[in-house]
Amino acid sequence: MLQIQQYRSVIRTPRSQRRILASLGLKRLNQIRMVSAVPTIMGMLRKVPHLVRILDSKEA
Repeated sequence: MLQIQQYRSVIRTPRSQRRILASLGLKRLNQIRMVSAVPTIMGMLRKVPHLVRILDSKEA
């Protein structure tokens, strides 16, 4: 499991990047969410590295 945080605003970002954050379950600034480290999620995180932080890696 990965703990991710949205730390940058989605203002003036492309719609596709906003949709990726919504798919990850991030709606607000500084919101933290636990997600699994599957290839689909990792691909989403690679598209928006400037908007999110990976805070902690936990084995589940």
